[in-house]
Amino acid sequence: MPLTAQHTQVLIVGAGPSGLMMAAQLLRYGIQPIIIDNKEGPTTQSKALVVQARSLEIYRQMGIVDTVINNGKAVKGAQFNIDGKKKAEFKLTDIGNGQTLYPFLFLYQQSKNERVLLDYLTLNCCPVYWNTSLTTLTQHPNSVDADILSGDETVRINCDWLIGADGAHSVVRKQSQIAFNGDTYQHNFYLADALLDNDSLNEDFIQLFLTQNSFAGFFPMTEANNYRIIGNLPHQFDEKKDVKVDDIIPFLNETVRNKINITQNNWFIIYRLHHRMAEKFRANRCFLIGDAAHIHSPVGGQGMNTGLQDAYNLAWKLAGVINGQINETILNSYAAERMPIAKTLLRTTDRVFNLVMSGNWFVNQFKKWMLPKVLNFVWSKETTRERFFKTISQTGISYRDSNINLHLSKSTKIKAGDRLPYIKIFDEKQLVETDLHEWCSKPGFTLIILGKFDELFLFTVAKWITNKYTGILNFFYLPPSGKNLEVFEAFETNPHQQKAIIVRPDMYIGYINDVADIGMMERYLKNVAGVHSS
Repeated sequence: MPLTAQHTQVLIVGAGPSGLMMAAQLLRYGIQPIIIDNKEGPTTQSKALVVQARSLEIYRQMGIVDTVINNGKAVKGAQFNIDGKKKAEFKLTDIGNGQTLYPFLFLYQQSKNERVLLDYLTLNCCPVYWNTSLTTLTQHPNSVDADILSGDETVRINCDWLIGADGAHSVVRKQSQIAFNGDTYQHNFYLADALLDNDSLNEDFIQLFLTQNSFAGFFPMTEANNYRIIGNLPHQFDEKKDVKVDDIIPFLNETVRNKINITQNNWFIIYRLHHRMAEKFRANRCFLIGDAAHIHSPVGGQGMNTGLQDAYNLAWKLAGVINGQINETILNSYAAERMPIAKTLLRTTDRVFNLVMSGNWFVNQFKKWMLPKVLNFVWSKETTRERFFKTISQTGISYRDSNINLHLSKSTKIKAGDRLPYIKIFDEKQLVETDLHEWCSKPGFTLIILGKFDELFLFTVAKWITNKYTGILNFFYLPPSGKNLEVFEAFETNPHQQKAIIVRPDMYIGYINDVADIGMMERYLKNVAGVHSS
């Protein structure tokens, strides 16, 4: 289906995971975007491998998580080997128990992520225009003109907002003259997706191998005996062109101190890694998400998931503006919230990557003799494992400093700006077991009131929402009961006290107060979040 000249509310450039998630989230709010990509179709390579718990929580909110879970697998552990000998092993099964419904690292290739999101778009009648490229864009005060090459024809799309999800070489970023600051790592790397015949490898474990001069990682994929293999190329390959998988096998065998039997090579590339971040994530009516905004080493499986979070953060705000429900100033919070996350991610992955790849003699001695002992010691601590999971799963990300949140409570463990914790609850009204995340599955904000209230007050709250915030604010009440003490304890309250919580559409807490006061809640919605009442 050819693309024709037209006006659209949102044009998304790039149909990788970030762009597809952006389109899917907008569709949840009734906005039909146009999404284009210069590729022939969705990726057939595995690319990113890990879907973190926070991304699975988004998929659950969208109603597609079962498809994801049924077609991937959880990692059971990780092994750390030096000179072919196992020095440390970390069990990862249910490492995040109690923190999320998905307390594990989950293997689900990027190609599968794209497919499940494409299916969501198809069900909502939103096509992707493949073989379609952005050539130039021109910004106006209230719109953007985008010249699009579709086949042999150039058409002009006028859009209210434009999303750059077009990767590290983003045309949107370049056309917007946004600097992409950072550097390229000096090492050359290889990546292979291959079918192996090796009894020494554990299909349920990530296995990392280090020697003084080399690194190799084996990441099990969902298909039996299939692995992603990554490692650094030896210096003698620096000038060699057309490196094949057979060329690196002797070097790989030396790193692993074992013979690796590749029976089928599905994908093999040579590449260099970059660590860069856009100077800003917005230029007037153009936004950057995913790799267009930040790229870094693949340490920790954060890249694709961070792009999904970018889209998730921006989409509800943009949808609120387009639908006339939220002030346009809300859009400033996208960069304010996501840029610090990207900066921290680049800094953290850079440090870990440089430690692994360092050729310094002292660093190598530390890696060989001390690092395994340090890792085994810290992993024995429950607090360390909990902190590790919160970081790698992205469930620990917080926006406490954001100016669209308001904390009016004495509670210190959970504050406005934090992700809504996953806590099981017993719904006294429906008489069913559920959880706080399930209560926030509908688009829009969610008001949750804890404590003992009379029917008249609850009726007044419901009437206030119906009169002023229908379709914007959902409402749930949790009265005191023995089955729900965990919720009251988590929010540092008791059955004889009150607590009012307003959860943002992205399942982050926007407002907490120790009293359920309608006037105060309305002032938060209007003056802080910028929500329009009807």
